[in-house]
Amino acid sequence: MNPTEPVAPATLVVAAGRPPADPGQGLNVPVTLTSTFVAPPGGSSPDLPVYGRWTNPTWEAFEEALGALEGGRALLYGSGMAAVAATVGLVPEGGVVVLPDCAYNGTLSLVAALADAGRLVARRVDVADPAAVAAALPGAHLLWIETPTNPLLQVADLPALVAAARAAGALVAADNTFATPLLQRPLEDGVDVVVHSVTKYLAGHSDVVLGAVVSRDEALLARLHTYRTLHGAIPGPMEAFLALRGLRTLHLRVERSGANAAELARRLDGHPGVERVRYPGFGSIVSIEVAGGAEAAERLACSTRLWVHATSLGGVESSLERRRRHAGEPAVVPENLVRLSVGVEDVEDLWRDLTRALATPPQP
Repeated sequence: MNPTEPVAPATLVVAAGRPPADPGQGLNVPVTLTSTFVAPPGGSSPDLPVYGRWTNPTWEAFEEALGALEGGRALLYGSGMAAVAATVGLVPEGGVVVLPDCAYNGTLSLVAALADAGRLVARRVDVADPAAVAAALPGAHLLWIETPTNPLLQVADLPALVAAARAAGALVAADNTFATPLLQRPLEDGVDVVVHSVTKYLAGHSDVVLGAVVSRDEALLARLHTYRTLHGAIPGPMEAFLALRGLRTLHLRVERSGANAAELARRLDGHPGVERVRYPGFGSIVSIEVAGGAEAAERLACSTRLWVHATSLGGVESSLERRRRHAGEPAVVPENLVRLSVGVEDVEDLWRDLTRALATPPQP
């Protein structure tokens, strides 16, 4: 049921990754729960599955759909961190990684651990400053980009950074979790590998843990596939099925949550309980710096009734969190910053709950 001619992304999320539209064929790819496949006569065939750690038809359906959306070929992993680790694993022993000074905590922690072990060298920079990034690139093997960054929502100039990385001979990886391929397609700007936490917007219902990479470079994809196989970083078929089902409504969720986020950012700007609003003008994440410091920010996060106090994001439900409650969060993140993951609820209900919580007085 894959389209035979170019279609809009909103159509692609619905149509891609389905079985052939033959009479009597199921509309959806089934969950293939098997570890073992029957071997063909005369040895293995490259067109047939061999073992459950190497491939699975349910994974492949999701990979086909995400690859079509990003404009490359996708590989699904057991978690976003597995996808991050596989991509960082492209760096040779002792190689140099340039990455944001503020980004997803898991990525920063992994690179820091590898640097501490002598596996690689890490150079952290402000990815919103192209000159600073270019200055850090000589001798680098990988430039890691988040745009917008988590949770400061800085926006990187992808074409400029890719050009600088090319001049330095470095690969470029971009975490596209926040923007999704509906709002940004980094491969079109020359990025080598796109990384997703599928757990977030792609699956969209806070019920699976998955990750993915997408690339147009077959040599890189072969290495990333080998990493997945040898490290056992594989997804479960049921999780892949749920993620693909969630992907079908991505365009609707991105449109609604993005509209809600834009409206809330507008209303929060100038609110007496908010010192600063961080919003890049697109997407569904808004970060605010709460008047009154860390204590007031924590009070806000714990006082909402509709907004869920939780560390993840990208689900249909709205959630919020003071990021510096985590010990490993970069020091450049203000203590009073609260990250809002705006969902698809009625915006007036979200606003009412948020403003009531902002007005919650300190406990005696």
